[in-house]
Amino acid sequence: MLTWWLLSVTILCVRMREIEESEKDRFNRFIAEFPTGDLMQSYEWGEVKSQSGGWSPVRVVGEDESGRIVAAAGMLIRRIPRTGRSVAYIPRGPVLDTTDATAVMSFTEGLRRSASARGAILVKIDPPVPVEDETSRNNIERAGFRPISDPTGFGGTQPKCVMQLDLGPDLDELIAGFKPKTRYNIRLAEKKGVYIKTECAREDLPVFYELLRVTAKRDGFLVRGYSYYETLWDVLVNSGCARLFMSYYGETPLGGALAFIIGDRAWYVYGASSNEHRNLMPNYLMQWEMIKWARAAGCKWYDFRGVSPRRGASEKEDHLQGLNRFKEGFSARYVEYIGEYDLPLSPFWYWLWVRAKPAAMSIIKSRARSKVQTEL
Repeated sequence: MLTWWLLSVTILCVRMREIEESEKDRFNRFIAEFPTGDLMQSYEWGEVKSQSGGWSPVRVVGEDESGRIVAAAGMLIRRIPRTGRSVAYIPRGPVLDTTDATAVMSFTEGLRRSASARGAILVKIDPPVPVEDETSRNNIERAGFRPISDPTGFGGTQPKCVMQLDLGPDLDELIAGFKPKTRYNIRLAEKKGVYIKTECAREDLPVFYELLRVTAKRDGFLVRGYSYYETLWDVLVNSGCARLFMSYYGETPLGGALAFIIGDRAWYVYGASSNEHRNLMPNYLMQWEMIKWARAAGCKWYDFRGVSPRRGASEKEDHLQGLNRFKEGFSARYVEYIGEYDLPLSPFWYWLWVRAKPAAMSIIKSRARSKVQTEL
């Protein structure tokens, strides 16, 4: 373990330190109760990435003089092979009041020290800060973070643009607010006998994964290995942080979706669908059941996750427009975040990273795509 002077620093009456496993519940409670807390900042998400992705989680908190947590970050560390260096990533974080310039500056210094102690050349963040929040943007940039350009909105680590549904209205008001075609498709699926299994067990996971492989082949994207979804189940589903939904027509599985939940927020994260019986509109009914589940669980918001930033474009111009229209049908609000930011910790290594990473990622993706196509 690193010496305490590397783990703790007191800046402007905020004590920065890394927590122990015994403080897991306290850490999660802060994430769940904070307005912008995300499941990807939970203690469990660090365990998922540790067991499946080669990352080492570090949980950092900032406490005031009374010992109350006022800021937190689930930071992931990944080694760069044969360099003795690493990169640090804080998905959908850090979690703190980004409109408070002092808090941002103080916490950034704590992150800098913790990451540098592990040989990190940068700290990457993608906080859920709307583009309209110029105060937060300015505070983050003044603390030393640099914006990373991503015109597609999907090229970064997390989607830059999402859609969110306010779950405050009752169910009748919610469905009345959907677009007519969406309401029609929900009722069509019900009328035709589509069934949504909301209490899935682990034996349903292979069925979901096969549908995910079908979806990946049809839509041309990469899918992780089955073991990753086993880890998601073992860590997140078993702890109540996620749930699997499946749609059926008789005995035939038509689709599946994995949703995350923490505090008063739920996210639709992974979705899969069959090439069969698409005319029965099972995905509309499944989303409605997921929305009802989230609301019954006490959630205030249901997040449909990523959409294209090119609103109103044709499908010829942007293949993601079908995804946008599907989610728009539920009358969810469109939210654009400020995107990715890097905090360089080593000028030379960061310069090398920026120039070498695109070529390396291109090779990795090309090899992965070839492997997936062969497997499919």
